[in-house]
Amino acid sequence: MTNRAQRLTETGQNRALVVDDHPLFCDALTLTLQSIADFEEIRTAGTLEKALEVVAQGGQPDLVILDLNLPDVNGLDGLVRLRNAAPGAAILIASSMADNRMISHAIKAGADGFVPKHSQRSVFRRAFEALARGEAFTPDGYIDPHGPGDSGAGDALSRLATLTNQQARILSLICEGKLNKQIAYDLSIAETTVKAHVTAIMRKLGVHSRTQAVLIAQEANFNRVLPTEGTGA
Repeated sequence: MTNRAQRLTETGQNRALVVDDHPLFCDALTLTLQSIADFEEIRTAGTLEKALEVVAQGGQPDLVILDLNLPDVNGLDGLVRLRNAAPGAAILIASSMADNRMISHAIKAGADGFVPKHSQRSVFRRAFEALARGEAFTPDGYIDPHGPGDSGAGDALSRLATLTNQQARILSLICEGKLNKQIAYDLSIAETTVKAHVTAIMRKLGVHSRTQAVLIAQEANFNRVLPTEGTGA
């Protein structure tokens, strides 16, 4: 995280990306970011795919503020895909689903910090300052429900975080029960390409079957919102 912190301390050269499907919240966060740091550019995206387009077009951000519940993604797979697409960016999750379990899983999946979505501006300022120091940020009162020695979902998340963006998309479709032929059609790629990705996915996850890969994904709640209680994004 040190390199990410260094990028955030380069005054006047920082670029930010806000990913949220609520325009008013995007506007509010843009104003918040402008008040806490001298950003050269702040872009917004209402979907994960749009965010990935921004990154792919050479708009590598230094800071990403990401909502977990977007129209085209639900859960931590969006975080994993964006982390792979923008490895040099500090990613701050802003979500109303801010229970200890969600925060823990998000941090282990590659987020650098977590702020409850409707926090005051001062909390976002503290989060930015922590990231600029190379420190992870969690809200007041947060307690890791698994503890530092957790090797269950945390280990699954660390393995899932090694997947490329395309592999993450394919795993999400596998979790939906789709066959290689259907995945190839959905992604407009050759079935042989899908097979190669599936092989790579199983190797990275340390499993020998699609079923085991799905179990790993389910263990980490990879392709769905983690909490079963509450509503909102």
